[in-house]
Amino acid sequence: MLGTIINAAAIVAGSILGLVLHRKLPEKLSETAFNGIGIFTLFLGFTMTAKTGNYLILIFSIALGSLTGEALNIEKMMEKSSEKLKRLFKSRNDRFSEGLVTAFLLYCMGSMTILGAIEEGLGGKPNLLLAKSLLDGFSSIALTSTLGIGVMFSIIPLIIYQGGLTLLTSILGNYFNQAIVDEVTACGGLILVAMGIRVLNIKQIRVLNMLPALIYAVILGYFLV
Repeated sequence: MLGTIINAAAIVAGSILGLVLHRKLPEKLSETAFNGIGIFTLFLGFTMTAKTGNYLILIFSIALGSLTGEALNIEKMMEKSSEKLKRLFKSRNDRFSEGLVTAFLLYCMGSMTILGAIEEGLGGKPNLLLAKSLLDGFSSIALTSTLGIGVMFSIIPLIIYQGGLTLLTSILGNYFNQAIVDEVTACGGLILVAMGIRVLNIKQIRVLNMLPALIYAVILGYFLV
């Protein structure tokens, strides 16, 4: 869990710097930067999706995951939790929830998250998560300067997801292999594509309801690759 704790601390540090810039950034520049984040999210998502070795795994994972997420209504639960945090800290930022969700997905859908958590979960030094912490710290400066303080609170779902993956790997590490990691990464990439479409206001996709797809990618990857 050390790697995840350091990762969260780096995001908090970067977010504090981003908040200083956020107050000084004109609205027009903020909007332009926001569009840039959306385009980058699309690029990153497409790049990650290309790692799949079996399109059927990707299709069924997204389809089954989305159905499961809709049934659980994960998006609504996250919105309620985000609003509670917003009221608790008396934030006036209209993009609080958007910042939290966007940052969480960007920080946690990549292969560095999965491979880093597996590396630490198997008893190795968290070298990948330390490298990821540096990247996320700098990224949080840009994200927070555009989306506000909600980015900082993305560490809560990050700790749950990334830390949970580390603990899970320490128990089931022998069942993970590179092919499964690639399928989960590709699935995460497709979720990021959906996030990019949402950020650019092309269509308001309920992205968080797709998150169970990552679990299906592991299960299907185990049996089909």
